[in-house]
Amino acid sequence: MSKLRIRVLGPIGAELGDTPLRLSKARHRELLGLLVAARGRTVSTQRLVDELWEDAPSGAVGAVRTFIGELRRLLEPARPPRTPPAVLLTTGNGYALSLRDDDVDLWHVERSLRSAAGLGLEAREPVLAASLEKWRGSPFEEFSALPWAAAERARLAELRAATVEQLASARLDLGRPQDVLALLDAHIGEHPWREEGWRLLALALYRSARQADALALLTRARSTLRTDLGLDPGTRLVELEQRILRHDPSLDPVPDDGGSLLARTVVAAGRTGERAQLEGVARLLPVLAVSGSVQLAGEQRMAAIAAAEQFGDPELAARVIGGFEVPGSWTRSDDPAQSAEIVDAAVRTLNVLPAGTSARVRARLLATIAMESRGTAARMAEAVEAERIARDLNDPALLCFALSARYQQTFSTAGLAAVRKAIGDEIIALAVDAELPTFEIQGRLIRMQALCALDDIDAASHEADLIDALATRYDRQLATVFTGWFRWTFLQGPPPPDGDEMPGFRTGLPALAELTAAVRNGTDLLDGDFGPYEPWVRPLLLARSGRLTEARAALDVVPEPPRDLLFEVSWCLVGLAAVDSGHPGAARRAHEALLPAAGERAAGSCAIDLGPALPNVLAHFGKPVL
Repeated sequence: MSKLRIRVLGPIGAELGDTPLRLSKARHRELLGLLVAARGRTVSTQRLVDELWEDAPSGAVGAVRTFIGELRRLLEPARPPRTPPAVLLTTGNGYALSLRDDDVDLWHVERSLRSAAGLGLEAREPVLAASLEKWRGSPFEEFSALPWAAAERARLAELRAATVEQLASARLDLGRPQDVLALLDAHIGEHPWREEGWRLLALALYRSARQADALALLTRARSTLRTDLGLDPGTRLVELEQRILRHDPSLDPVPDDGGSLLARTVVAAGRTGERAQLEGVARLLPVLAVSGSVQLAGEQRMAAIAAAEQFGDPELAARVIGGFEVPGSWTRSDDPAQSAEIVDAAVRTLNVLPAGTSARVRARLLATIAMESRGTAARMAEAVEAERIARDLNDPALLCFALSARYQQTFSTAGLAAVRKAIGDEIIALAVDAELPTFEIQGRLIRMQALCALDDIDAASHEADLIDALATRYDRQLATVFTGWFRWTFLQGPPPPDGDEMPGFRTGLPALAELTAAVRNGTDLLDGDFGPYEPWVRPLLLARSGRLTEARAALDVVPEPPRDLLFEVSWCLVGLAAVDSGHPGAARRAHEALLPAAGERAAGSCAIDLGPALPNVLAHFGKPVL
């Protein structure tokens, strides 16, 4: 029997064996595209009607059925009359494709890329290369103006760009810089805003003994980003240029002869079965994260979760998803989209766990849901249930993880610093007794943050000293980013470290710190890149610059701040803007939000300080307009 293959990574088409199928009607091609984009899931008849017509005619449902019948005959020309279809099925209230991943180019590529994440370097490179070869043009281009295709095209453009960069990185690591040049030259032309493409191409030029060309490319990258796109080059591009100028030896590839402990371990792990490899990777990722490789650990975590779900074993998936027992001390996710995907995977897995699954596995999933929902969703119930299970099991490590998740959910109102301090105290006690240094550091970070909010700076300074000592002893240098910010903000210490692995400390926070220091000191406020904090900063900047009407208009639509460590700071900024611009409604909202924190300092992040929360709004800047 001839094999059916469907292609959407370019012009939509299909072939049976070596014979292309004649999909002459645009409706047939659009239906096929919609069904492929659903990845085997049912697409309801009503959704097909909505997608095919902007203003559906009265006979639209019948027309869809007609198109489906015609498409079935095209895809299965040899199917005898009155026999059920095997490819385009009627399921429930709609239709779905019943094909293997290998039969659809998009599905095949997605599966290959998921599997590539768990492969060694030598095996990963050909998989990435083969995946790129599947692209024959722009996916779904014929229907690019339609909403369903636009969203899918954007996702696939990102997928292909990331694959190009992963392949380039793999070839560089394999000592093949010449094979990277043509690949990335076209890539940066198509995606000039992707700094990783520029960085990898410059590195390939340098490793091809073309230092001058590498530096010229970085100059072009800087000009393109700033002039054409209005972006400042990131730290990695700037650092690469400096390292090229000084001929940094670390830029040269160092072949691994297999003699290192890590290399021998990796080789041995590669000989185990896929399940064992997957669980081994899942156990390694938390170590990478707490040691500083946060971005790499996050990327590989998503790949491990995707791979685990492919096995169809909920308990294996639960162990992989819930095994990332990394404490969180910053209440704003570095990658909200990734966190949402992890929550979705955890909820999916939790709902299908068999009855006999261990309580420990369930608790880890519940704690993961609460941890990854920080600042975006109320998941205290999951955290509390995870904590209850951990206490019943008398498992100190699990209890520390559950308490860490509960801490992330302890921002339902302002003024909860004392509650968070109690959580930190218990994590410290458990961690010291059970010799869990990572959780001891986290407990002390929570305690340091809470003490700042409780206006006990001397005690917070003592915690900072203990944290730094633990970070040095156990090689947990990310913790020193928090203590560096604390000392800069409260003790007039040196500027804090960049925290390159933690976007929360790079995006918006430096400008916010400068602005809040100016507020405390009564000096002029400087504008800047406030990132995610922009909505709560802008009204005050407008008010202080005399643009009172614009400030009031901004306050009319200012959203409620996220429930996180900067909740009180954000409301203080809103309150000050309301006082300065004369906006009674916003002043009332800020007053009501800050009332529970009347005895606290707006400083619970240990990085930003606005002084006493409620008095700062009500007294220091004059009588509010309530």
